[in-house]
Amino acid sequence: MTAVQKAEGRRAAVLGSPIAHSLSPVLHRAAYEALGLTGWTYDRFEVDEAALPGFLGDLPEGDWAGLSLTMPLKRAVIPLLDEISETAASVEAVNTVIFTEDGRRIGDNTDIPGILAALRERGVEKVERAAVLGAGATASSALAALSRICTGRITAYVRSEARAAEMRQWGERLAVDVATADWADAARAFSAPLVIATTPAGTTDALAASVPDLPGTLFDVLYEPWPTRLAAAWSAQGGNVVSGLDLLVHQAVLQVERMTGRAPAPLAAMRAAGEQALGT
Repeated sequence: MTAVQKAEGRRAAVLGSPIAHSLSPVLHRAAYEALGLTGWTYDRFEVDEAALPGFLGDLPEGDWAGLSLTMPLKRAVIPLLDEISETAASVEAVNTVIFTEDGRRIGDNTDIPGILAALRERGVEKVERAAVLGAGATASSALAALSRICTGRITAYVRSEARAAEMRQWGERLAVDVATADWADAARAFSAPLVIATTPAGTTDALAASVPDLPGTLFDVLYEPWPTRLAAAWSAQGGNVVSGLDLLVHQAVLQVERMTGRAPAPLAAMRAAGEQALGT
């Protein structure tokens, strides 16, 4: 029996700013219900970078199993932890904190294996080329995932030379072949067998008209609104689409397993709860 299973009930939550939109409580609570963990609770808290040290310091020892973290906390939390996994260290981003029985705070990243699991579920296990739309924390996680399944070049389409330099640096760090191109040429990405869109809502709308016949796979990390204009156009042209909800559910499955010590987590129940919450 793991340390987290010894307690009758434990607490967990998602932190970030803004946080009101987060689906994490819906997914984790559905998991607890399916697993019969009646004493477990999962909440959301509005916490920014300045408030994070105080929030962690005030948590009662022994009550908490773990935390999910969203922006802007994924990098801010690292100095406050006792240890982080190799996966989290590879992109300098932690989205999961586990509290051990002896009071240690362990940081992990379930976004990267979540991306891989979501792709695998849709039949994508290896690709010869890939494209990433956008830069930033999600894009770096996408590069880390692609480093495990892409055998050739990855092209990142970005809006500035600063972002381009950042993506090339991540490529060097992750030992992947990353080229960069201007966002004005983003429609060229669609010739790749796998395209991962990591940009905010509305950013790729203008590209929907450029989707070719029979495109490959689009992984659009957004889940609301869904489908995005790009995802809808991709499906209409016969392409394979992986959604942001797929990613959210798969990374949450890993969080639930690590926080509760119970595996496998109930993927189907968690996805159904997410779809119901989104009205899809």
